[in-house]
Amino acid sequence: MSDLVAIVYPSLEKAEAVRQEFLTLQKEYLISLDDAVIAVKTEDGKVKLHQMVNTTATGAASGSFWGLLVGMVFLMPVVGVVIGAASGALGGLLADFGINDKFMKDLSESLQPGNAALFLLIRSMTADKVLEEIQGYGGVVLKTSLDNDKETALRNALAGHAHVDAPVAPPAPSV
Repeated sequence: MSDLVAIVYPSLEKAEAVRQEFLTLQKEYLISLDDAVIAVKTEDGKVKLHQMVNTTATGAASGSFWGLLVGMVFLMPVVGVVIGAASGALGGLLADFGINDKFMKDLSESLQPGNAALFLLIRSMTADKVLEEIQGYGGVVLKTSLDNDKETALRNALAGHAHVDAPVAPPAPSV
């Protein structure tokens, strides 16, 4: 089961820097993310989502490929590409995977204009190493599905506390 974490930052740029840090940690196999989305509340009060993957573009590219193949069968490759791209883009636009878009927009309504919330859907992580790496980035935890101990450790790490509470193995018995 995945855990949801939403952290508020003062700007899109700061939230993007933290997202990039999490993506770097994913490349190092310290964390496995299902989704990482930034929601920004604009000055006019609207919430804009910055998805990790553009499903519309991905759908259009995939649709173009399959449309070309089908079009070749009927000796109309250009028509196949156009129809495939259009249907793929529409399918990508309507697709929603990872964190529910409506949930993120509803939760982000409470943000101040200009602030950004980083939503992470975490499949698994090596908590002590990840918390050590993100220590001091700041941010305010808006919502999590973590248990109380893990949430407290996350809050401490974001605040930059040097000691992140992590379970310690008992000392080995002396002989």
